[in-house]
Amino acid sequence: MIIIMERNATLENVQAVTNLLESHGFKVLVHTGEIYTVINALGDKTTLSANRIEALDGVKQIKFIREPFRLASRDRQSEDTVIEFENGVKIGGANRPVFMVGPCSVEDYDGLLQVAKAAKELGCQFLRGGAFKPRTSPYDFDGLGEVALKYLADAKKETGLLVVTELMDSSDLDMVCEYADIIQIGARNMQNFKLLKAVGKCSKPVILKRGAASTIKEFLLAAEHIMYNGNEKVILCERGLKSFDNSYTRNLLDISAIPVIKKYSHLPIIVDPSHGTGQRYLIEPMAKAGLVAGADGVMVEVHHNPACALSDGKQSLSIEQFKQVFAKLNRLIDTLHLENTVSEFCE
Repeated sequence: MIIIMERNATLENVQAVTNLLESHGFKVLVHTGEIYTVINALGDKTTLSANRIEALDGVKQIKFIREPFRLASRDRQSEDTVIEFENGVKIGGANRPVFMVGPCSVEDYDGLLQVAKAAKELGCQFLRGGAFKPRTSPYDFDGLGEVALKYLADAKKETGLLVVTELMDSSDLDMVCEYADIIQIGARNMQNFKLLKAVGKCSKPVILKRGAASTIKEFLLAAEHIMYNGNEKVILCERGLKSFDNSYTRNLLDISAIPVIKKYSHLPIIVDPSHGTGQRYLIEPMAKAGLVAGADGVMVEVHHNPACALSDGKQSLSIEQFKQVFAKLNRLIDTLHLENTVSEFCE
């Protein structure tokens, strides 16, 4: 780490910082400039909190050379993490982007099965659906609970699709694990550290959605909590940020987050244009943008009858609409993979 001292810092201030660092095993180099004194400290920063250094008189700023998300960082692992499932489906790396489709909330089995069968016929890999729904209003439909989980499991038996569903409370973890192939942590719970710790101790892959007002560093540190507790099968999901302009979109879908995360982290990342925009007509162009930016998959809300959906009907595609969008996205994926193959061949 690098500690920058205040311009009026005394020799005693500098010595106090040096003594603290050396007492924790750091190798210390002091550079005295015309205006500032800079202290380079080489060592294990986990042995000494930044707060203790900042509390010393004369300290202006601390800069870290390594990223604070150690397990999720490319400094630790240069190659992409690839998460593989029992049926051979893979997420991440050079593998073909996956599709996770289904209704925002599981409302009934017949409607869910219609979507699942259509998704299977098209070649999608995952069926997503909410059993427990965090809602802004207490009067809105908040899911069927375990009944919905059973519907998802039955649809999996019928189609072979893997199941993705959201976990809201650590007390439901065992029940959700019984039915789901991937546990989703929603945007509202991105920094629910007790919940992150709980899923970190289970063996199921976890989709972690970015919080609506979270920085990329906070996003990756939330993933770090899961990995630190033992579960390294984390899939990140960009799903949009709160913006000052919500006249036309629900959120501001941060496409740039995808290549940024690809640069600094080895974890796979998918994009959710349904929540990211809140408008069904924007799902196709923003899904394309996400794929071009390097997303490892797309999560799309698909409902058998969006006009009657109990949640998020406005941002859900009908089955026929999804078939059209899926065909276009698949053509784009074919083109992108062909370009990558040609590029690798030329190299």
